[in-house]
Amino acid sequence: MQLVVATRNRKKIEEIKRILQGVPVELFTLADFPGCPEVVEDAGSFRGNAMKKASAVAHFTKKPALSDDSGLEVYALNGAPGVLSARYAGEEADDRRNLAKLLSEMQGVEEGRRGARFVCYLALAFPDGRGKTFKGSAEGRIGRKPRGSHGFGYDPVFYPEGHERTFAEMTSDEKNALSHRGKALGKFKEYMAKLACEEHV
Repeated sequence: MQLVVATRNRKKIEEIKRILQGVPVELFTLADFPGCPEVVEDAGSFRGNAMKKASAVAHFTKKPALSDDSGLEVYALNGAPGVLSARYAGEEADDRRNLAKLLSEMQGVEEGRRGARFVCYLALAFPDGRGKTFKGSAEGRIGRKPRGSHGFGYDPVFYPEGHERTFAEMTSDEKNALSHRGKALGKFKEYMAKLACEEHV
């Protein structure tokens, strides 16, 4: 089966490829379809954004498309940055500025109230209009300063539940076993394996 990973984020593509090793799919990315239009992620939810993007890419490429929308929800900030995680510090923001804004917002929050979770929705869309979503989440807490050089986004300040190292201090395999995207992709892998079995019956 051919599958288009609907993102231009190189680190995200690498993470998805690692987790999907062994799945019988031929992966493409948006780089293979330079004319594919940008999709405005304005659905208001992770699930809605992921499905909107996957559906648009499947329609354009005429191939099944896999998209994800994910982000960080901080309880003390009423769920912010949420769906605005990638542009928390503004439309032109990068990881460094988003991280700086989050730590600034959390400056006066005591240890017991620094709980947060990463959420990921994966959407698989087919050119005929069918679609399915897979959810993963990772509970944890926000640290007071960035630690570690791996990962991306808010990984340097996120301590997953039960651990004293941030996602950015963990190896790829360690993070994938705990992360929101790893859990969602695990469900997707199970679905694809089942699909492959059905096709060979």
